[in-house]
Amino acid sequence: MVNDSYLYMIVALLPLTALMLTLQVNPYHALVIRGILGAIAALVYVVLGAADVALTEALVGTMLAVLLNVVAVRSSLVMRVGVLQETLSDAEEQPENSPFYQLKNTLSNVANRYHLRLELVPFSDPEALRQALVEKEIHATCLERSQAINLDAQMPEAEPEPYQVITRIRRLYEILQSERLAASSLTYIQLAN
Repeated sequence: MVNDSYLYMIVALLPLTALMLTLQVNPYHALVIRGILGAIAALVYVVLGAADVALTEALVGTMLAVLLNVVAVRSSLVMRVGVLQETLSDAEEQPENSPFYQLKNTLSNVANRYHLRLELVPFSDPEALRQALVEKEIHATCLERSQAINLDAQMPEAEPEPYQVITRIRRLYEILQSERLAASSLTYIQLAN
């Protein structure tokens, strides 16, 4: 029985690792722990004499599953914000205290906090930007107030902010509203399905 104590310790790691997995908030940390969980399961199978099951767990259950999940998480956790090409060009020349630079930093910080990747998508004109939002190619738009697009949204008239952010995703609106975006007004629009 003394020789089996190491087996009990290894088997005890399975529920502990599974509990750690369920408590993870960051999806990338969860994927690492999922890989560890699969490696522990493969080790248990080896110790119990099921080498074929251990090999299957290591290759399919651990490596392939984690790799496919990494691809899925990486491609789906993105916040796509449409901006005009000229705004991006001007932003490269503007100093760090410009309103667009501050807005971009705020959006980037919010995205990082929620484990998202911020992707600024350039468009040639406001109409193309509006169409991309309607067709759900992007999650939000960011325009100077002078270039504001009409999406039948209730636009505040008296706000002095130089930029207007419009989003079609309710949860994104709630997150950005709680962050009080610098140099912009925030609007949520509900698009027909």
